[in-house]
Amino acid sequence: MKIVTVVGARPQFIKAAVVSRAIQKRNTIKEVIIHTGQHYDTNMSEIFFEEMQIPKPAYNLAVKEALHGAMTAKMLTGIEELLLKEIPDMVMIYGDTNSTLAASLAASKLHIPVAHVEAGLRSYNMFMPEEINRILADNVSTYLFCPTQQAVDNLKQEGFMRAFHNVHLTGDVMFDATLYYFKQSNDEIIKRLNLQHQQFILATIHRAENTDNIQNLTSIVEALNILHKQYHVIVPLHPRTKKLINQLTNKPAFTIIEPVGYLDMLQLLHRCSLVITDSGGLQKEAYFFKKFCVVLREQTEWVELRNNGFSDLAGSDTKKITNIANAFLQSSFIDKEGLYGDGRAGEKITDILEQHTT
Repeated sequence: MKIVTVVGARPQFIKAAVVSRAIQKRNTIKEVIIHTGQHYDTNMSEIFFEEMQIPKPAYNLAVKEALHGAMTAKMLTGIEELLLKEIPDMVMIYGDTNSTLAASLAASKLHIPVAHVEAGLRSYNMFMPEEINRILADNVSTYLFCPTQQAVDNLKQEGFMRAFHNVHLTGDVMFDATLYYFKQSNDEIIKRLNLQHQQFILATIHRAENTDNIQNLTSIVEALNILHKQYHVIVPLHPRTKKLINQLTNKPAFTIIEPVGYLDMLQLLHRCSLVITDSGGLQKEAYFFKKFCVVLREQTEWVELRNNGFSDLAGSDTKKITNIANAFLQSSFIDKEGLYGDGRAGEKITDILEQHTT
């Protein structure tokens, strides 16, 4: 059986590493990786393949378009050409990026079964490009691998059980990745930043609704500056976001560092006292390390975290961000059940894929 895996963004490299490692243990599946190039600089892409021992992509489309339409169209064209060349039995996609959407459309129009890892997530905010991507990808996928029961329930409510879809609750491959790669990480970054004996907050900002909106970005920076007066705030920033922040009237007082690799990020998550982010994946990773999370968004697809009190939505409101952060910093993290499976999602997905060959 030949599977073509399509990835393009940093979180997808991590997710794909889990399933690729499970595939490599079998002799029944051949995997061909296509990298769309959506994240193409060294810190966002190449370093992940190196430090996570992911097989190097057979193809790199090097798509660097800025606009969603142009990016998706160029990916769609490139992926279609490669699928016609490779003639795979299945195409595997991850998450909710433009790479995910392009691959799902290219494969489905060629009548190639699509397997969607991280299917069924919903924020119910159609202004988010990711929401559109995940809904469309789910609708053309044959195999839908859900990380949570909530994701399964979402698909049931939308009628996915009545069509050609095969819905499976597998757990979250990101939990697998955290368990596996944390053991391989070291505390070099903690020493380099002199954080061994400091209580610090880890924050990230990357979504367009925050970085491209001056009012939102200003409010978030103000909140982080306020928190930095009492707690050391560390913010890994992409160069583009760093440039936007430095142009604000209200200058950042917190510590900005370059984007970090996955292993270093795991160490920062392990050592921090709180996470503040607009990332989807980091909300879960905070939970994996038993850290509360302030979400810089108005909605989240990871509703189970909020429902269980492990995260809360603050949007870009300065007062909400600081109030929620301070409340979490005074609280004890008590987790009675694992929300994202048992750390064997990659194996379960591969088992199901193998059954497809019989």
